[in-house]
Amino acid sequence: MRFLVRERLFAVGDDYWIEDAGGRKVFLVDGKAMRLRDTFELKDPSGRVLVRSRQKLLSLRDTMVVERDGEQLAEIRRKRLSLLRNHYRVTLVDGTVLDVSGRILDREFAIEYDGELLAQISRRWLTVRDTYGIDIVREDADAALLLAVAICVIVLADKDHDG
Repeated sequence: MRFLVRERLFAVGDDYWIEDAGGRKVFLVDGKAMRLRDTFELKDPSGRVLVRSRQKLLSLRDTMVVERDGEQLAEIRRKRLSLLRNHYRVTLVDGTVLDVSGRILDREFAIEYDGELLAQISRRWLTVRDTYGIDIVREDADAALLLAVAICVIVLADKDHDG
C-alpha cells in the first residue's frame, strides 16, 4: 500500500489529506490548534477517528503517544545513542518494539520490526515537489498505526532540529 503525503505539514492546526497511489483521499490528518502540546487525529474519509497522537507533556525526552479508542497503543521517542542517523524507538503496549531509522529530516527512513521492513518513507519515488511517499510493505500491517508513527517521528525530528 503506497500513500502520498503533501509536505505543507505539521504546523499545529493544519489539516491535510493522505492520498493513495490512485490519488483518492484515504486519511485526513486533523491537526489540533490551541493545545499545549502537539496533537493530531488520523481520520477515515467519513470523519471517524482511527488514531489520536499527542505529545507527552512530562518526559525527559520528547515523546509522542498514539492512542486508539482512548487506550494507549504506542509510545515514540528518540533513542539515546544515535550518532550517525536518526533513530527512534516505538514501543507498543504489548511490549513489541519497532525501530525507525534513516534520514528523517530528508523524509528517507524505514520502520522495522526485528529486522523486517514494515514501511518505507521516501521522496525518491516521486517527482512532485514537497511530497513524499509512505509505502507499507506488509499487507496485514495496521496502516493507520504506521502512518501515525511516521508522522510522529517527523514531528519529533523537526522539533529536535528546530530547537
